[in-house]
This record gives sequence, structure tokens and C-alpha cells, in this order.
Amino acid sequence: MKECILMIGANGQIGSELAAALRLKFGKENVITSDIRAPHEIAEDEQFEILNVLDKDGIRHLIEKYKPTQLYLLAAMLSATGEQYPQKAWDLNMNGLLNVLDLAVEMGIKKIFWPSSIAVFGPHSPKENTDQYCIMDPNSIYGISKLAGERLVEYYHNRYGLDIRSIRYPGIISWRTEPGGGTTDYAVHIFFEALRQGKYTSFLSENTELPMLYMDDAVRGTIELMDAPAEALSIRSSYNLAGISFTPKEIAEEIKKILPNFEISYAEHDPRQAIADSWPKSINDEVARKDWGWQPTFDLKAMCADMIANLKSKLN
Repeated sequence: MKECILMIGANGQIGSELAAALRLKFGKENVITSDIRAPHEIAEDEQFEILNVLDKDGIRHLIEKYKPTQLYLLAAMLSATGEQYPQKAWDLNMNGLLNVLDLAVEMGIKKIFWPSSIAVFGPHSPKENTDQYCIMDPNSIYGISKLAGERLVEYYHNRYGLDIRSIRYPGIISWRTEPGGGTTDYAVHIFFEALRQGKYTSFLSENTELPMLYMDDAVRGTIELMDAPAEALSIRSSYNLAGISFTPKEIAEEIKKILPNFEISYAEHDPRQAIADSWPKSINDEVARKDWGWQPTFDLKAMCADMIANLKSKLN
């Protein structure tokens, strides 16, 4: 069967790169991207629609127009921004998801991707090698909405038979898009500032260890999960996924090996520190490895080299 993909929230860090990979896989004519505003550039042969995920009739219209076989819902307000606008974050993250789930049931879309996050973990979750199943007590509105979303997608799978697939993304690092309001975004911003200014002030303390994933691995892992046979999947909430864990001090030291004059300093009393302190330091993703063969390819050294090489070309 010919696949047709509708992506909602395609302008963000993950969406923009995932859409490009899906176009390569399925053809540009079979991937329709949408967001609340147009991206800076749209190629002539790419299909884009203006869409607010809170506009249920607008989503219905696009489903009727394109008849997608797969739907990717990436629209969300991230952790740091969500703390500034908690009511808006809850509304966008929860009601947007409910709109898509209800329309999928109504209109017969069986296969959906919706991302969760390590923000579902909280102060009482294990910090090291955090398991797929453990205490989850998120203390940010973003994490609370993602945990509620995990329960919803599993419920809709069990009750209505929707084939919903999900990954608990760690921090995502990419050279193609600038940071967009997440607590882990220091690990993207640091590269931009290293090349632009030769220095960076981290809003997280030097020894704050967090799980991260290079964008190339994140995109590949997402597509591998969506390609996996449904009967192989044992998780219908969201899969743990791990890549690299490091601290601001460790990434700065790796950058200095390539840019010896780079300097890092650390801000005090940033509200994002409390969010980061509640999250795991490392993730156990053995279920994803067993169910659909997940395997990351980038370590810290390879990621830093690739980021700097590509950003130099981009910024020049």
C-alpha cells in the first residue's frame, strides 16, 4: 500500500529533519507538513499547510484532503517555555493530542507517531540507568503533559486499536536548527556560540549530567520504530531511548579539543537547573533494543566533530 504522511508541528527541531528523511523515503509528493506558521523556506515541490493543532476542524479538513495513512504529531510547547506559560502548554500539549486521537478513530488513521520525553521522569525516578518502568513524578508542566499523553496513547491503542508509537526523547542535538526552548538546549546553543563568540555561558551547572541524542540517530530511530512490525512492539506508552550522557563541562572539554580557545562559564540561579536536576542522568533502553533493534551510532567525540564541521559551513 502506498503511504501518505501528514506531519503536524513540522517546523520544530525534530520535525524539520524528520520530514526531510521521510521525503527521501516516501517521496516528496507523499509527505505533507504543517505548522501554525510557514517555515522560512518551502521548496517548490514540497507540500505545506498552515494548521493549528487546536483547530480540530482544520485537522479534519487536511485528513479529508490528503487521506494520510500515517500521522506524525510533533506540535508541543517544550519544558522551559512551558514553565512561563503553563496553561497554554497544557492546552496545546493535551488538547492537540486529543484532537488527533479522536480524529484518527473517527477517520480511520491507524498509524500515528507522537513523541514523549525524559521529562516524564521526576525527582523520585532513578537517576542512573533509568528503567522503562519506574517511579514517574514529573515536576514541570511539560513533563506532566507528556506523562498524561503516554497514558492516553496507550488507552487509545487498547480501546480503539490505534497503532500509536512513541519515543521518550532525551535532549536532541542538531546543527541544522537553533535551540527552541528546551532545558537540554544548552547542548545545541554551546556549539553556535563556540563558533560565533568563542565562549558560552551555560544555564546549567558544570556537572549536570543529562541524556542526549544526536539528531541523525533520533531521526533514524524514529523511522525504525515506525517501520517495525506491530507484533514486535511490547510498549504502547513510549519507549526509553538512549544515546550519550554528558555534562556541560564534558562537552566543553570535547569542543576545546577542536576549538582550543573556546571558553565556558556558568550562570547562577537559572530556573532551568531545577528541571534538569529532576531528570535522569542516563537511560536504560534495553526494551527498544530488544523489540526493534535500536542502536545509537554517535558518541560524544563523533557528535562534536560532526556538529562543528557542519556548523562551520552553515554559519559561513
